[in-house]
Amino acid sequence: MTVAKRYKAAAVQFEPTMFRKDENVSSLLALVEKAAKDGAKLIVTPEMGTTGYCWVDRDEVAPFVENIPGPTTDRFSEVARRYGCHVVIGMPERDPETNLYYNSAALIGPEGFIGRHRKTHPYISEPKWAAPGDCGHAVFETSLGRIAILICMDLHFAETARHVALEGADVICHTSNWLAERTPAPYWMSRAFENSCWLIESNRWGLERTVQFSGGSCVIAPDGSIAAVIDSGDGVAYAEIDLAASRARRVLGEPTFEDRRPEMYMNVATNTFAWNPSDFFKLYGHSPIPPGRRSHVGVAQFAPERDVARNLATIEAMADEAAGRGVDLLVLPELCLTGGPAAKADLAERLSGPAVARLIEIATQRRMHIVAGLAERGDGVFHDTVALVGPEGLVGSYRSVHLTAATRSWATAGDRWEVFDLPEGRIGLLTGYDASFPEAGRSLALLGCDVIAVSAAQRGAFVRGHGGTAVRQNYPIPTGPDPWHWHHFRVRAGENNVYLAFANIFDAEQGFDGKSGVFGPDTFAFPRCEAVQQRGAGVAAMEIDTTSSGPYPSSVVRRKDLVLMRLPHLYKKLIEKPRGAPA
Repeated sequence: MTVAKRYKAAAVQFEPTMFRKDENVSSLLALVEKAAKDGAKLIVTPEMGTTGYCWVDRDEVAPFVENIPGPTTDRFSEVARRYGCHVVIGMPERDPETNLYYNSAALIGPEGFIGRHRKTHPYISEPKWAAPGDCGHAVFETSLGRIAILICMDLHFAETARHVALEGADVICHTSNWLAERTPAPYWMSRAFENSCWLIESNRWGLERTVQFSGGSCVIAPDGSIAAVIDSGDGVAYAEIDLAASRARRVLGEPTFEDRRPEMYMNVATNTFAWNPSDFFKLYGHSPIPPGRRSHVGVAQFAPERDVARNLATIEAMADEAAGRGVDLLVLPELCLTGGPAAKADLAERLSGPAVARLIEIATQRRMHIVAGLAERGDGVFHDTVALVGPEGLVGSYRSVHLTAATRSWATAGDRWEVFDLPEGRIGLLTGYDASFPEAGRSLALLGCDVIAVSAAQRGAFVRGHGGTAVRQNYPIPTGPDPWHWHHFRVRAGENNVYLAFANIFDAEQGFDGKSGVFGPDTFAFPRCEAVQQRGAGVAAMEIDTTSSGPYPSSVVRRKDLVLMRLPHLYKKLIEKPRGAPA
Protein backbone atom coordinates (compact mmCIF):
# COMPACT_ATOMS: atom_id res chain seq x y z
CA MET A 1 0.00 0.00 0.00
CA THR A 2 1.33 3.40 -0.96
CA VAL A 3 1.10 5.84 1.96
CA ALA A 4 0.71 9.58 1.49
CA LYS A 5 3.39 11.29 3.60
CA ARG A 6 1.64 14.67 3.57
CA TYR A 7 -2.03 15.49 3.16
CA LYS A 8 -4.76 17.87 4.25
CA ALA A 9 -6.90 17.00 7.26
CA ALA A 10 -10.14 18.49 8.52
CA ALA A 11 -11.84 18.71 11.92
CA VAL A 12 -15.59 19.23 11.54
CA GLN A 13 -17.44 21.16 14.24
CA PHE A 14 -21.20 20.73 14.41
CA GLU A 15 -24.21 21.17 16.70
CA PRO A 16 -26.63 18.26 16.25
CA THR A 17 -30.24 18.49 17.34
CA MET A 18 -31.78 15.71 19.38
CA PHE A 19 -34.63 13.71 17.77
CA ARG A 20 -33.67 15.02 14.28
CA LYS A 21 -31.29 12.37 13.08
CA ASP A 22 -32.07 12.72 9.36
CA GLU A 23 -31.40 16.47 9.47
CA ASN A 24 -28.19 15.93 11.45
CA VAL A 25 -26.88 13.35 8.98
CA SER A 26 -27.69 15.62 6.03
CA SER A 27 -25.93 18.57 7.66
CA LEU A 28 -22.88 16.47 8.51
CA LEU A 29 -22.75 15.11 4.97
CA ALA A 30 -22.74 18.68 3.66
CA LEU A 31 -19.85 19.66 5.97
CA VAL A 32 -17.90 16.52 5.07
CA GLU A 33 -18.46 17.10 1.36
CA LYS A 34 -17.32 20.73 1.75
CA ALA A 35 -14.12 19.53 3.43
CA ALA A 36 -13.57 16.93 0.70
CA LYS A 37 -14.07 19.54 -2.05
CA ASP A 38 -11.51 21.71 -0.24
CA GLY A 39 -8.98 18.90 -0.58
CA ALA A 40 -9.16 17.23 2.83
CA LYS A 41 -8.22 13.55 2.75
CA LEU A 42 -8.94 12.76 6.40
CA ILE A 43 -12.15 14.27 7.82
CA VAL A 44 -13.28 13.80 11.42
CA THR A 45 -16.77 14.54 12.79
CA PRO A 46 -17.94 14.89 16.43
CA GLU A 47 -18.93 12.23 18.92
CA MET A 48 -22.62 11.30 18.56
CA GLY A 49 -22.85 13.84 15.77
CA THR A 50 -25.74 12.07 14.04
CA THR A 51 -28.08 12.18 17.04
CA GLY A 52 -26.96 14.46 19.84
CA TYR A 53 -25.64 13.26 23.17
CA CYS A 54 -27.79 13.75 26.29
CA TRP A 55 -30.02 10.66 26.17
CA VAL A 56 -31.72 9.65 29.38
CA ASP A 57 -32.04 5.89 28.77
CA ARG A 58 -32.05 3.07 26.20
CA ASP A 59 -35.68 3.58 25.32
CA GLU A 60 -35.18 7.20 24.36
CA VAL A 61 -32.16 6.61 22.11
CA ALA A 62 -33.48 3.32 20.66
CA PRO A 63 -35.12 4.84 17.54
CA PHE A 64 -31.80 6.42 16.53
CA VAL A 65 -29.24 3.63 16.99
CA GLU A 66 -28.17 1.47 14.06
CA ASN A 67 -25.68 -1.15 13.00
CA ILE A 68 -22.14 -0.35 11.85
CA PRO A 69 -21.80 -0.73 8.94
CA GLY A 70 -25.33 0.37 8.16
CA PRO A 71 -27.43 3.03 6.44
CA THR A 72 -25.54 6.04 7.87
CA THR A 73 -22.06 4.68 7.20
CA ASP A 74 -23.23 3.78 3.68
CA ARG A 75 -24.08 7.43 3.01
CA PHE A 76 -20.66 8.63 4.17
CA SER A 77 -18.99 5.82 2.24
CA GLU A 78 -20.43 7.29 -0.94
CA VAL A 79 -18.80 10.66 -0.19
CA ALA A 80 -15.51 8.95 0.66
CA ARG A 81 -15.60 6.97 -2.58
CA ARG A 82 -16.49 10.00 -4.70
CA TYR A 83 -13.70 12.20 -3.31
CA GLY A 84 -11.09 9.59 -2.43
CA CYS A 85 -11.01 10.54 1.25
CA HIS A 86 -11.32 8.97 4.70
CA VAL A 87 -14.07 9.97 7.14
CA VAL A 88 -14.59 9.31 10.86
CA ILE A 89 -18.26 9.48 11.86
CA GLY A 90 -19.44 9.48 15.50
CA MET A 91 -22.79 7.79 16.17
CA PRO A 92 -24.69 5.48 18.55
CA GLU A 93 -24.30 1.85 17.50
CA ARG A 94 -26.47 -1.23 18.01
CA ASP A 95 -24.76 -4.61 18.15
CA PRO A 96 -27.02 -6.97 16.17
CA GLU A 97 -25.86 -10.04 18.12
CA THR A 98 -26.41 -8.75 21.65
CA ASN A 99 -28.72 -5.74 21.14
CA LEU A 100 -26.31 -3.75 23.31
CA TYR A 101 -25.82 -0.09 22.42
CA TYR A 102 -22.42 1.62 22.16
CA ASN A 103 -21.09 5.13 21.78
CA SER A 104 -19.07 4.46 18.63
CA ALA A 105 -17.13 5.99 15.77
CA ALA A 106 -16.62 4.42 12.35
CA LEU A 107 -13.66 4.87 10.00
CA ILE A 108 -14.66 4.90 6.34
CA GLY A 109 -12.35 5.02 3.32
CA PRO A 110 -12.69 5.24 -0.45
CA GLU A 111 -13.40 1.51 -0.55
CA GLY A 112 -15.96 1.57 2.25
CA PHE A 113 -16.06 0.66 5.93
CA ILE A 114 -12.63 0.07 7.52
CA GLY A 115 -13.27 -0.34 11.24
CA ARG A 116 -14.86 1.01 14.40
CA HIS A 117 -13.99 2.14 17.89
CA ARG A 118 -16.43 1.74 20.76
CA LYS A 119 -15.83 4.21 23.59
CA THR A 120 -14.06 2.32 26.36
CA HIS A 121 -14.11 4.88 29.18
CA PRO A 122 -17.69 6.14 29.66
CA TYR A 123 -18.50 9.62 30.89
CA ILE A 124 -21.17 10.21 33.56
CA SER A 125 -24.20 9.93 31.29
CA GLU A 126 -23.39 7.04 28.96
CA PRO A 127 -24.13 4.16 31.35
CA LYS A 128 -27.74 5.31 31.16
CA TRP A 129 -27.89 3.70 27.72
CA ALA A 130 -24.50 2.49 26.44
CA ALA A 131 -22.24 -0.42 27.32
CA PRO A 132 -18.48 0.16 27.71
CA GLY A 133 -16.62 -0.48 24.48
CA ASP A 134 -15.29 -3.98 23.93
CA CYS A 135 -13.02 -3.41 20.89
CA GLY A 136 -9.94 -2.21 22.74
CA HIS A 137 -7.87 0.48 21.05
CA ALA A 138 -7.14 -0.43 17.46
CA VAL A 139 -4.84 1.23 14.93
CA PHE A 140 -5.90 1.00 11.28
CA GLU A 141 -3.41 0.77 8.41
CA THR A 142 -4.56 3.09 5.62
CA SER A 143 -3.19 4.94 2.63
CA LEU A 144 -2.95 7.98 4.94
CA GLY A 145 -0.79 6.14 7.45
CA ARG A 146 -1.74 4.52 10.74
CA ILE A 147 -4.98 5.98 12.14
CA ALA A 148 -6.45 5.49 15.63
CA ILE A 149 -9.79 6.61 17.02
CA LEU A 150 -10.54 7.64 20.60
CA ILE A 151 -13.81 9.07 21.87
CA CYS A 152 -14.01 11.97 24.33
CA MET A 153 -13.41 10.60 27.87
CA ASP A 154 -11.02 7.97 26.49
CA LEU A 155 -8.45 10.74 26.13
CA HIS A 156 -8.58 11.67 29.81
CA PHE A 157 -6.52 8.56 30.43
CA ALA A 158 -2.91 8.80 29.32
CA GLU A 159 -2.79 5.05 28.74
CA THR A 160 -5.22 5.10 25.81
CA ALA A 161 -3.28 7.54 23.63
CA ARG A 162 0.00 5.92 24.70
CA HIS A 163 -1.33 2.51 23.67
CA VAL A 164 -2.19 3.57 20.13
CA ALA A 165 1.04 5.54 19.79
CA LEU A 166 2.99 2.42 20.76
CA GLU A 167 1.02 0.60 18.06
CA GLY A 168 2.44 3.15 15.63
CA ALA A 169 -0.45 5.60 15.24
CA ASP A 170 0.50 8.61 13.14
CA VAL A 171 -2.82 10.34 13.78
CA ILE A 172 -5.31 10.08 16.62
CA CYS A 173 -8.82 11.02 15.52
CA HIS A 174 -10.57 12.24 18.66
CA THR A 175 -14.34 12.63 18.39
CA SER A 176 -15.80 14.38 21.41
CA ASN A 177 -18.58 16.23 23.18
CA TRP A 178 -16.14 18.05 25.47
CA LEU A 179 -17.53 20.47 28.01
CA ALA A 180 -16.84 22.50 31.15
CA GLU A 181 -13.65 24.23 29.99
CA ARG A 182 -12.17 26.48 27.34
CA THR A 183 -10.87 24.59 24.32
CA PRO A 184 -8.61 23.42 22.67
CA ALA A 185 -8.42 21.54 25.95
CA PRO A 186 -5.10 21.03 27.77
CA TYR A 187 -5.67 17.26 27.83
CA TRP A 188 -5.90 17.20 24.03
CA MET A 189 -2.63 19.10 23.72
CA SER A 190 -0.80 16.91 26.23
CA ARG A 191 -1.84 13.68 24.50
CA ALA A 192 -0.44 14.93 21.18
CA PHE A 193 2.67 16.37 22.86
CA GLU A 194 3.70 13.43 25.05
CA ASN A 195 3.21 10.94 22.20
CA SER A 196 4.66 13.13 19.42
CA CYS A 197 1.51 12.38 17.46
CA TRP A 198 -0.96 14.34 15.33
CA LEU A 199 -4.36 14.72 16.95
CA ILE A 200 -7.45 15.71 14.97
CA GLU A 201 -10.02 16.94 17.45
CA SER A 202 -13.65 17.16 16.34
CA ASN A 203 -15.77 18.56 19.16
CA ARG A 204 -19.40 19.59 19.13
CA TRP A 205 -20.57 22.98 20.29
CA GLY A 206 -23.89 24.43 21.45
CA LEU A 207 -26.36 23.86 24.27
CA GLU A 208 -28.26 20.60 24.80
CA ARG A 209 -30.48 19.84 27.80
CA THR A 210 -28.70 22.57 29.84
CA VAL A 211 -25.26 21.18 28.92
CA GLN A 212 -22.90 23.70 27.29
CA PHE A 213 -20.41 22.10 24.92
CA SER A 214 -17.12 23.86 24.30
CA GLY A 215 -16.34 23.68 20.57
CA GLY A 216 -12.70 24.45 19.82
CA SER A 217 -12.31 21.75 17.14
CA CYS A 218 -8.73 21.72 15.95
CA VAL A 219 -5.71 19.93 14.57
CA ILE A 220 -2.87 19.60 17.08
CA ALA A 221 0.71 19.05 15.92
CA PRO A 222 3.09 16.53 17.54
CA ASP A 223 4.74 19.33 19.54
CA GLY A 224 1.43 20.32 21.14
CA SER A 225 0.96 23.45 19.04
CA ILE A 226 -2.39 24.24 17.43
CA ALA A 227 -2.11 23.90 13.65
CA ALA A 228 -5.72 25.00 13.01
CA VAL A 229 -8.78 25.72 15.16
CA ILE A 230 -12.41 26.82 14.92
CA ASP A 231 -13.75 28.36 18.13
CA SER A 232 -17.57 28.29 17.97
CA GLY A 233 -20.25 27.55 15.42
CA ASP A 234 -20.56 24.94 12.68
CA GLY A 235 -17.50 24.81 10.46
CA VAL A 236 -14.27 23.08 9.47
CA ALA A 237 -10.66 23.55 10.61
CA TYR A 238 -7.97 22.49 8.11
CA ALA A 239 -4.27 21.66 8.53
CA GLU A 240 -1.60 19.71 6.69
CA ILE A 241 -0.50 16.43 8.24
CA ASP A 242 3.19 15.56 7.88
CA LEU A 243 3.80 11.96 8.91
CA ALA A 244 7.52 12.58 9.34
CA ALA A 245 6.77 14.86 12.30
CA SER A 246 4.93 12.14 14.20
CA ARG A 247 7.17 9.25 13.22
CA ALA A 248 10.17 11.02 14.73
CA ARG A 249 8.59 10.34 18.17
CA ARG A 250 10.61 13.06 19.91
CA VAL A 251 9.40 15.04 22.92
CA LEU A 252 11.30 18.22 23.78
CA GLY A 253 14.07 16.92 21.54
CA GLU A 254 14.42 13.55 23.25
CA PRO A 255 13.59 10.11 21.77
CA THR A 256 11.14 9.26 24.50
CA PHE A 257 9.79 6.07 22.93
CA GLU A 258 13.31 4.66 22.71
CA ASP A 259 13.90 5.68 26.33
CA ARG A 260 10.81 4.01 27.78
CA ARG A 261 11.37 1.45 30.57
CA PRO A 262 8.41 -0.99 30.30
CA GLU A 263 9.77 -3.15 33.11
CA MET A 264 9.24 -0.17 35.43
CA TYR A 265 5.57 0.27 34.52
CA MET A 266 4.11 -3.01 35.78
CA ASN A 267 1.73 -1.38 38.22
CA VAL A 268 0.16 0.61 35.34
CA ALA A 269 -1.62 -2.66 34.54
CA THR A 270 -3.13 -2.76 38.05
CA ASN A 271 -5.56 -0.54 39.92
CA THR A 272 -4.74 0.05 43.57
CA PHE A 273 -7.75 2.36 43.86
CA ALA A 274 -10.39 -0.24 42.99
CA TRP A 275 -10.88 -0.70 46.76
CA ASN A 276 -11.05 1.90 49.48
CA PRO A 277 -7.44 3.18 49.49
CA SER A 278 -7.64 3.74 53.25
CA ASP A 279 -8.05 -0.04 53.60
CA PHE A 280 -5.93 -1.14 50.66
CA PHE A 281 -2.65 0.50 51.59
CA LYS A 282 -2.74 -0.61 55.23
CA LEU A 283 -3.50 -4.23 54.28
CA TYR A 284 -1.41 -6.69 56.33
CA GLY A 285 -0.15 -3.75 58.37
CA HIS A 286 1.93 -2.48 55.45
CA SER A 287 2.32 1.13 54.24
CA PRO A 288 -0.84 2.86 55.47
CA ILE A 289 -1.29 6.26 53.87
CA PRO A 290 -0.25 8.95 56.40
CA PRO A 291 -3.03 11.07 57.92
CA GLY A 292 -1.94 14.13 55.96
CA ARG A 293 -2.54 17.75 56.91
CA ARG A 294 -2.94 21.26 55.63
CA SER A 295 0.49 22.53 54.70
CA HIS A 296 2.29 24.76 52.24
CA VAL A 297 4.32 23.48 49.29
CA GLY A 298 6.68 25.69 47.33
CA VAL A 299 8.86 25.46 44.24
CA ALA A 300 11.99 27.50 43.64
CA GLN A 301 13.46 28.25 40.24
CA PHE A 302 16.91 29.69 39.56
CA ALA A 303 20.03 29.10 37.44
CA PRO A 304 22.49 26.69 39.11
CA GLU A 305 26.22 27.17 38.53
CA ARG A 306 29.20 24.85 38.39
CA ASP A 307 30.01 25.90 41.94
CA VAL A 308 28.48 23.93 44.79
CA ALA A 309 29.09 26.63 47.40
CA ARG A 310 27.37 29.31 45.31
CA ASN A 311 24.43 26.98 44.62
CA LEU A 312 24.04 26.32 48.34
CA ALA A 313 24.05 30.07 49.02
CA THR A 314 21.27 30.53 46.43
CA ILE A 315 19.33 27.63 47.93
CA GLU A 316 19.63 29.14 51.39
CA ALA A 317 18.23 32.45 50.11
CA MET A 318 15.37 30.60 48.40
CA ALA A 319 14.68 28.66 51.61
CA ASP A 320 14.53 31.94 53.55
CA GLU A 321 11.98 33.31 51.06
CA ALA A 322 9.96 30.09 51.30
CA ALA A 323 10.09 30.01 55.10
CA GLY A 324 8.78 33.56 55.20
CA ARG A 325 5.74 32.30 53.29
CA GLY A 326 5.14 29.36 55.60
CA VAL A 327 6.42 26.65 53.24
CA ASP A 328 6.70 23.19 54.78
CA LEU A 329 7.99 21.37 51.67
CA LEU A 330 10.26 23.16 49.17
CA VAL A 331 11.17 21.60 45.82
CA LEU A 332 14.30 22.73 43.96
CA PRO A 333 15.44 22.09 40.36
CA GLU A 334 17.22 19.06 38.96
CA LEU A 335 20.97 18.79 39.66
CA CYS A 336 20.82 22.21 41.34
CA LEU A 337 23.30 21.31 44.08
CA THR A 338 26.06 20.27 41.70
CA GLY A 339 25.85 22.41 38.58
CA GLY A 340 22.44 22.03 37.00
CA PRO A 341 22.44 20.90 33.36
CA ALA A 342 26.22 21.43 33.25
CA ALA A 343 26.65 18.79 35.98
CA LYS A 344 29.09 16.03 35.18
CA ALA A 345 30.74 13.26 37.14
CA ASP A 346 33.53 15.63 38.22
CA LEU A 347 31.08 17.58 40.40
CA ALA A 348 29.27 14.54 41.78
CA GLU A 349 29.00 14.09 45.54
CA ARG A 350 27.93 11.25 47.79
CA LEU A 351 24.67 11.55 49.66
CA SER A 352 26.79 11.42 52.80
CA GLY A 353 28.93 14.29 51.53
CA PRO A 354 29.17 17.97 52.52
CA ALA A 355 26.61 19.33 50.01
CA VAL A 356 23.77 17.19 51.33
CA ALA A 357 24.94 17.79 54.90
CA ARG A 358 24.67 21.55 54.33
CA LEU A 359 21.24 21.08 52.70
CA ILE A 360 20.10 19.25 55.84
CA GLU A 361 21.30 22.18 57.96
CA ILE A 362 19.31 24.62 55.80
CA ALA A 363 16.18 22.47 56.13
CA THR A 364 16.63 21.97 59.87
CA GLN A 365 17.14 25.67 60.61
CA ARG A 366 13.90 26.52 58.78
CA ARG A 367 11.94 23.48 59.98
CA MET A 368 11.01 22.38 56.50
CA HIS A 369 11.58 19.50 54.11
CA ILE A 370 13.59 20.19 50.96
CA VAL A 371 13.75 18.25 47.70
CA ALA A 372 16.83 18.96 45.58
CA GLY A 373 18.67 17.38 42.67
CA LEU A 374 22.34 16.48 42.53
CA ALA A 375 24.84 14.42 40.62
CA GLU A 376 25.36 11.51 43.01
CA ARG A 377 28.65 9.66 43.30
CA GLY A 378 28.07 6.00 44.00
CA ASP A 379 30.48 3.08 44.11
CA GLY A 380 32.00 3.31 40.64
CA VAL A 381 28.82 4.78 39.09
CA PHE A 382 27.03 8.12 39.04
CA HIS A 383 23.33 8.99 39.15
CA ASP A 384 21.00 11.88 38.41
CA THR A 385 19.52 11.87 41.90
CA VAL A 386 16.82 13.70 43.81
CA ALA A 387 17.34 13.91 47.58
CA LEU A 388 14.68 14.54 50.22
CA VAL A 389 15.99 16.05 53.47
CA GLY A 390 14.45 17.52 56.59
CA PRO A 391 15.10 18.18 60.26
CA GLU A 392 15.41 14.41 60.74
CA GLY A 393 18.30 14.28 58.23
CA LEU A 394 18.34 12.51 54.88
CA VAL A 395 14.82 11.11 54.51
CA GLY A 396 15.65 9.32 51.26
CA SER A 397 16.62 9.67 47.63
CA TYR A 398 15.52 8.71 44.14
CA ARG A 399 17.70 7.95 41.10
CA SER A 400 16.24 9.04 37.79
CA VAL A 401 14.76 6.09 35.91
CA HIS A 402 14.76 7.89 32.53
CA LEU A 403 17.92 9.63 31.32
CA THR A 404 18.26 12.26 28.63
CA ALA A 405 20.99 11.85 26.03
CA ALA A 406 23.15 14.41 27.86
CA THR A 407 22.69 12.81 31.27
CA ARG A 408 23.26 9.31 29.92
CA SER A 409 26.78 10.37 28.95
CA TRP A 410 27.80 10.27 32.62
CA ALA A 411 24.97 8.78 34.70
CA THR A 412 23.45 5.34 35.26
CA ALA A 413 19.66 5.02 35.44
CA GLY A 414 17.88 4.03 38.61
CA ASP A 415 15.66 0.96 38.85
CA ARG A 416 12.88 1.73 41.33
CA TRP A 417 10.26 4.33 42.24
CA GLU A 418 10.58 5.90 45.66
CA VAL A 419 7.83 7.26 47.92
CA PHE A 420 8.17 8.73 51.39
CA ASP A 421 5.61 9.40 54.11
CA LEU A 422 5.85 12.86 55.69
CA PRO A 423 3.43 14.94 57.77
CA GLU A 424 2.51 16.66 54.46
CA GLY A 425 1.39 13.30 53.02
CA ARG A 426 2.87 10.60 50.81
CA ILE A 427 5.54 12.12 48.57
CA GLY A 428 6.91 10.70 45.31
CA LEU A 429 10.03 12.02 43.58
CA LEU A 430 10.80 12.41 39.86
CA THR A 431 13.20 14.29 37.63
CA GLY A 432 11.91 16.47 34.80
CA TYR A 433 12.59 13.90 32.09
CA ASP A 434 10.84 11.22 34.16
CA ALA A 435 7.76 13.44 34.31
CA SER A 436 7.67 13.58 30.51
CA PHE A 437 6.63 9.91 30.60
CA PRO A 438 2.96 9.48 31.60
CA GLU A 439 3.80 6.06 32.99
CA ALA A 440 6.03 7.60 35.67
CA GLY A 441 3.45 9.89 37.25
CA ARG A 442 0.83 7.15 36.98
CA SER A 443 3.09 4.66 38.76
CA LEU A 444 3.54 7.04 41.70
CA ALA A 445 -0.19 7.83 41.85
CA LEU A 446 -0.94 4.12 42.02
CA LEU A 447 1.46 3.89 44.98
CA GLY A 448 -0.83 6.31 46.81
CA CYS A 449 1.11 9.56 46.45
CA ASP A 450 -0.53 12.80 47.52
CA VAL A 451 2.31 14.93 46.17
CA ILE A 452 4.73 14.34 43.32
CA ALA A 453 7.82 16.52 43.58
CA VAL A 454 9.52 17.06 40.22
CA SER A 455 13.06 18.43 40.19
CA ALA A 456 13.34 19.52 36.57
CA ALA A 457 15.76 20.86 34.00
CA GLN A 458 13.35 21.18 31.08
CA ARG A 459 13.98 23.20 27.94
CA GLY A 460 11.41 23.81 25.21
CA ALA A 461 7.73 24.73 25.00
CA PHE A 462 5.45 22.86 27.41
CA VAL A 463 3.22 25.88 28.11
CA ARG A 464 0.90 27.59 25.61
CA GLY A 465 -1.65 30.36 25.91
CA HIS A 466 -5.22 30.83 24.73
CA GLY A 467 -6.66 33.92 23.11
CA GLY A 468 -10.12 33.46 24.66
CA THR A 469 -13.33 31.86 23.41
CA ALA A 470 -16.72 33.15 22.29
CA VAL A 471 -18.40 30.06 23.75
CA ARG A 472 -20.33 31.06 26.86
CA GLN A 473 -19.65 29.01 29.97
CA ASN A 474 -21.22 29.05 33.39
CA TYR A 475 -19.28 30.78 36.16
CA PRO A 476 -16.52 30.14 37.20
CA ILE A 477 -15.31 28.40 34.00
CA PRO A 478 -12.90 30.87 32.35
CA THR A 479 -13.43 32.09 28.79
CA GLY A 480 -11.00 35.01 28.45
CA PRO A 481 -7.36 35.09 27.29
CA ASP A 482 -4.89 33.07 29.36
CA PRO A 483 -1.13 32.79 28.78
CA TRP A 484 -1.08 29.66 30.98
CA HIS A 485 -3.99 27.81 29.36
CA TRP A 486 -1.91 24.67 28.75
CA HIS A 487 0.84 23.68 31.14
CA HIS A 488 1.82 20.08 30.50
CA PHE A 489 2.69 19.44 34.13
CA ARG A 490 -0.66 20.79 35.30
CA VAL A 491 -2.19 18.00 33.21
CA ARG A 492 0.14 15.56 34.97
CA ALA A 493 -1.27 16.68 38.31
CA GLY A 494 -4.92 16.45 37.29
CA GLU A 495 -4.77 13.12 35.48
CA ASN A 496 -3.20 11.52 38.57
CA ASN A 497 -5.24 13.45 41.17
CA VAL A 498 -2.09 14.60 42.95
CA TYR A 499 -0.53 17.87 43.92
CA LEU A 500 2.43 18.23 41.59
CA ALA A 501 5.31 20.53 42.54
CA PHE A 502 7.34 21.24 39.38
CA ALA A 503 10.60 23.12 40.05
CA ASN A 504 12.43 24.02 36.85
CA ILE A 505 15.62 25.88 36.05
CA PHE A 506 15.36 29.45 34.83
CA ASP A 507 18.36 30.37 32.69
CA ALA A 508 17.40 32.32 29.57
CA GLU A 509 20.91 32.12 28.11
CA GLN A 510 20.81 28.33 28.22
CA GLY A 511 17.21 28.05 27.00
CA PHE A 512 15.57 27.18 30.33
CA ASP A 513 12.36 29.16 30.64
CA GLY A 514 11.34 28.19 34.16
CA LYS A 515 7.53 28.11 34.39
CA SER A 516 7.70 26.30 37.72
CA GLY A 517 4.50 25.75 39.63
CA VAL A 518 2.50 23.86 42.22
CA PHE A 519 -0.62 22.38 40.62
CA GLY A 520 -3.74 20.99 42.24
CA PRO A 521 -5.26 17.50 41.90
CA ASP A 522 -8.34 18.52 39.88
CA THR A 523 -7.78 20.22 36.52
CA PHE A 524 -11.50 20.96 36.20
CA ALA A 525 -11.69 22.95 39.42
CA PHE A 526 -12.04 26.68 38.75
CA PRO A 527 -10.58 29.01 39.73
CA ARG A 528 -7.50 26.86 39.40
CA CYS A 529 -5.76 25.59 42.50
CA GLU A 530 -2.20 26.47 41.61
CA ALA A 531 0.72 28.86 42.07
CA VAL A 532 3.21 29.56 39.27
CA GLN A 533 6.53 31.34 38.94
CA GLN A 534 6.50 32.78 35.44
CA ARG A 535 10.02 34.10 34.83
CA GLY A 536 13.14 34.84 36.81
CA ALA A 537 14.42 33.41 40.05
CA GLY A 538 11.89 33.08 42.81
CA VAL A 539 9.50 30.93 44.82
CA ALA A 540 5.88 30.02 44.10
CA ALA A 541 3.90 28.48 46.95
CA MET A 542 0.38 27.50 47.92
CA GLU A 543 -1.54 25.66 50.60
CA ILE A 544 -2.38 22.01 50.01
CA ASP A 545 -4.75 19.76 51.92
CA THR A 546 -4.03 16.03 52.09
CA THR A 547 -6.48 15.28 54.90
CA SER A 548 -9.59 13.17 54.51
CA SER A 549 -12.55 12.70 56.82
CA GLY A 550 -14.65 9.59 57.34
CA PRO A 551 -13.97 5.93 56.56
CA TYR A 552 -13.86 6.55 52.79
CA PRO A 553 -11.65 9.30 51.33
CA SER A 554 -13.51 12.60 51.11
CA SER A 555 -10.93 14.53 49.04
CA VAL A 556 -9.97 14.19 45.38
CA VAL A 557 -6.30 13.70 46.21
CA ARG A 558 -7.09 10.72 48.45
CA ARG A 559 -10.05 9.35 46.47
CA LYS A 560 -8.35 9.76 43.06
CA ASP A 561 -11.49 9.78 40.91
CA LEU A 562 -9.75 9.62 37.51
CA VAL A 563 -7.29 6.97 38.68
CA LEU A 564 -10.20 4.87 39.92
CA MET A 565 -11.94 5.05 36.52
CA ARG A 566 -8.98 3.53 34.66
CA LEU A 567 -9.45 0.22 32.81
CA PRO A 568 -6.02 -1.38 33.32
CA HIS A 569 -6.92 -4.62 31.54
CA LEU A 570 -6.72 -2.55 28.33
CA TYR A 571 -3.23 -1.16 29.03
CA LYS A 572 -0.99 -4.22 28.63
CA LYS A 573 0.69 -2.68 25.60
CA LEU A 574 2.38 -0.21 27.93
CA ILE A 575 4.30 -2.94 29.75
CA GLU A 576 5.32 -4.99 26.71
CA LYS A 577 8.98 -4.97 25.80
CA PRO A 578 9.71 -3.65 22.30
CA ARG A 579 10.30 -6.33 19.72
CA GLY A 580 13.92 -7.36 19.68
CA ALA A 581 14.56 -6.15 23.25
CA PRO A 582 16.41 -8.56 25.56
CA ALA A 583 14.19 -10.71 27.78
